[in-house]
Amino acid sequence: MSKNENPFTQSDYEIVKRDVLHEGFFRMARYHLRYRLFNGGWSNTVTREVMERPSAAGVLLYDPILDNVVLIEQFRPGAIANPQSPWLIEVVAGVLNPDENAKNVAIREAREESASEVLDLYPICEYFVSPGGSNEYFWLYCGRIDASNTGGIHGLQEENEDIRTLTLSADEAFILLQEGKIKTSPAIISLQWLQLNREWLKQLWQTK
Repeated sequence: MSKNENPFTQSDYEIVKRDVLHEGFFRMARYHLRYRLFNGGWSNTVTREVMERPSAAGVLLYDPILDNVVLIEQFRPGAIANPQSPWLIEVVAGVLNPDENAKNVAIREAREESASEVLDLYPICEYFVSPGGSNEYFWLYCGRIDASNTGGIHGLQEENEDIRTLTLSADEAFILLQEGKIKTSPAIISLQWLQLNREWLKQLWQTK
């Protein structure tokens, strides 16, 4: 094993006790656990609260012919402390239902939140969103669409969604990113990825 390789596996921690503190839109649990230390031995039993929520998937919608991206804007209660506004610019995204895969969620959410049909999907990355306090896992894609008729207000009424579609040139979206006006990690990561990969992605998708 190289000195940079992770020496630990799923067998290197122990859950002593788990208590469910709240069961609502999300679940809050308190874990009492211990884990192996890098220098040998085991940690003391530590207590941590974890917000347990389903895994999710998101997709940056991109038209390689028009060189446009489609983003969305909606109210987010977790952003009410944002001094500008709790309405945030995001990529379309949604949680995975049981036995549902991330690609299907990305395609479904593109329809529901922006009325866009995804013609191709390219994986960007997958990651833990905030592992210090949440177990949420996120799959992120770039999706090829036809953005010539995108726009309007979308979302499911039964989920109280009120989502505005924003169709921008890729360069306009990059300016919003550089100005700090995009504050959600999937949008930041995917736009930075598109900045680095736009030219070859256009060549790949414009031939289809």
